[in-house]
Amino acid sequence: MKGEVKHARGKQILSWGVLGIFIAGFFWGPVGLWTGAVLGTWFVGTQRVRRGFVWLTLLTLVPMAIGNWRKVPLRAPLVGLEALGWMLAASVVMVLPFVFYRVVRAHLAGVLQTGLMETLSLPVAGVVVKMAALRWLPAQVTGFAFHGTRLTPVLAAVNADFGTAAVTFMVLWFAATLIWMWSREFRAPRFAVGLAGFAAVYLGVAWYGEILHARGMTFTGVWLGWICAVAVVALSAWAVVDALRHRKSWSDRAATLALLRSPESGGSLQWERDGRGEALVSASGEKFPIRNGVPDFRMAEDLSGANGKYNHLYETIGGFYDDTQRVAAALAGMDRDEYVMSYLGWLEVRPGDKVLETSVGTGLNFKYLPCGIRRYGLDLAWDMLANCKENFRRWGMEGELFLGNAERLPFADESFEVVFHTGGINFFSDRGKAIREMIRVAKPGSLILIVDETEEHVKGAYENIPYTREFYKGRTEAVTAPVDLVPAEMEEVRAESIFNGRLYALTFRKPRTGDALGAGTVLAESAAT
Repeated sequence: MKGEVKHARGKQILSWGVLGIFIAGFFWGPVGLWTGAVLGTWFVGTQRVRRGFVWLTLLTLVPMAIGNWRKVPLRAPLVGLEALGWMLAASVVMVLPFVFYRVVRAHLAGVLQTGLMETLSLPVAGVVVKMAALRWLPAQVTGFAFHGTRLTPVLAAVNADFGTAAVTFMVLWFAATLIWMWSREFRAPRFAVGLAGFAAVYLGVAWYGEILHARGMTFTGVWLGWICAVAVVALSAWAVVDALRHRKSWSDRAATLALLRSPESGGSLQWERDGRGEALVSASGEKFPIRNGVPDFRMAEDLSGANGKYNHLYETIGGFYDDTQRVAAALAGMDRDEYVMSYLGWLEVRPGDKVLETSVGTGLNFKYLPCGIRRYGLDLAWDMLANCKENFRRWGMEGELFLGNAERLPFADESFEVVFHTGGINFFSDRGKAIREMIRVAKPGSLILIVDETEEHVKGAYENIPYTREFYKGRTEAVTAPVDLVPAEMEEVRAESIFNGRLYALTFRKPRTGDALGAGTVLAESAAT
């Protein structure tokens, strides 16, 4: 039956086993060497560059300080502060390779179609930073950053045959490869080729090390350092060229501009150069800046009240959103594909349709819709759209994204064949207005879908999570499907519980005839009465 999700016991057991390994890594050094690199690689990829750098530095510094607390004597404050200063410097050094990986990986995705270029950016940067630090930085920094880690027997052999730089390369390449596999859900095209290449290098290193050991020869890490330095320069150059190649101006997006309207006046918009940037302007002088290719239609009032409160939540969790949902589903033994299709299965989507999702988030839903559609997404949170852009790039999709309030859509009347919303409308400042806006921009005959969490799920999940429960305090009304806010003129109105009672799906159809329903003002009047 549509909306039901089966329980996958085998995946659940495997997921808990993997979680156990990562938990063990916090307490057992030989495992933590691998899992720590994986977590760092994942974390920095979920954040904006600057914020990721700061947070990962702090997350590196805290356990380092705890593990070396004897070197920070409380009775000698100056000595303690000096030691903390060296630890902070060491933490920055350790984080730099992850930041390089975060900056260039999006521009290397898809090169060779095996993940080779994308994953190599982390280990080559790690080797270069480590070799440079060991040569030019004080021993206090390198002592905290690179010494004292227990190695597994395999890594101990690599260290003996090739030096510490090779250990860094192996650990970081493993982390980058695992995150590459994770981000492609372990089923990307040519995935087996990329994994086989990674395994071949590991086996080749072990085989070559045995030859060197048998002949009494040694491998100098300086060779590896220079090879990696050349690779860092080459990868950086490729990333710059790729960024310039994919930079698109809004001046050549006539079809999209024709759909856009000012969310305030309703007037049409034109593109203009705004200093070094771009902007969309109306005949009345309204100006909406374009930042990183995304027009920003937000007003100050859009970030106040309930919208501002919950926007702060999504700005904070935007980078984690997809992965936390995915991990939670795996630990609960639920298939995420079935979860998504439990609500997307209601849509009526055909190739060539213009499809709009309000509160598009990270764009996950578009991954499950048919090929050949034209994708449009709007969200109030920039962090969500930043991850959506990266997802589109990784999935090989094209789409237009907009920063704005779903209660004031910046689109012309009757622009889209498909309009839907999943997640977030429960706590909009004005749910009725958001629904009327969806109807306004939908073409006559369109089936509109609204999905969000039920009261049962909000109480059982979000109100029990330490961070998110702060955003759900003081609620005066229970969460319900907003059937009463759907204008009476709509047809085939239906609300059903799906995903084992965790979500509701509200669908209704905009009448195929009825010129009075074309304008948003008429819809607003009909809803008010």
